Amino acid sequence: MKRIAVFASGFGSNLQALIDYEAGGNLNGSIVLVFSDNGKAYALKRAEKYGIKTMHFCIRDFKSRVEFDSRILKSLKSENIDLVVLAGYMLLLGGKIVSEYRGRILNIHPALLPSFKGTEGIRDAFEYGVKVTGVTVHFVDEGLDSGPIILQETVTIAETDNLETLEKKIHEVEHRIYPLAVKYFCEDRLKITGRKVSILNIYK
Repeated sequence: MKRIAVFASGFGSNLQALIDYEAGGNLNGSIVLVFSDNGKAYALKRAEKYGIKTMHFCIRDFKSRVEFDSRILKSLKSENIDLVVLAGYMLLLGGKIVSEYRGRILNIHPALLPSFKGTEGIRDAFEYGVKVTGVTVHFVDEGLDSGPIILQETVTIAETDNLETLEKKIHEVEHRIYPLAVKYFCEDRLKITGRKVSILNIYK
């Protein structure tokens, strides 16, 4: 069974979706560590509630980014982590971490990549006036929201939607498809060929 570390900086609603999915016996992996760069993140409390090991430290507490990344890598290796799942983690991962875990880091983005990259994907899509946005789950590379795409699902922006109602729609999709993507990884059903990701036995 794959050992999973979840990185989160805030509320942790996607973490909760993953915890619930695992509790239902569907994940085929085990969340064994939750890391945050924010000691006040509610995601840490969620993890503690379920007896999941937590770890938090801030990049400002280190002399350099290299030291910060080295500390993270040491912790991941000591826990024998197979997969890193970013769930509202607000720092770009350092290149050394990406290199060490290439093909084993997932992220979720609240827009249809490659459009509306960055931290305000929902707001940016809404303010641009697009009629359809959505959610993307992708592998992480050295760029910003630029890794190979695993899953996407569209969300229609209705005339009556405001930013709050659109956020709710987006989060509902996130909580459904992120656990599914993690499950596919844990079952060794994701094959990367260049920029394309194939899902093996999609109807299994």
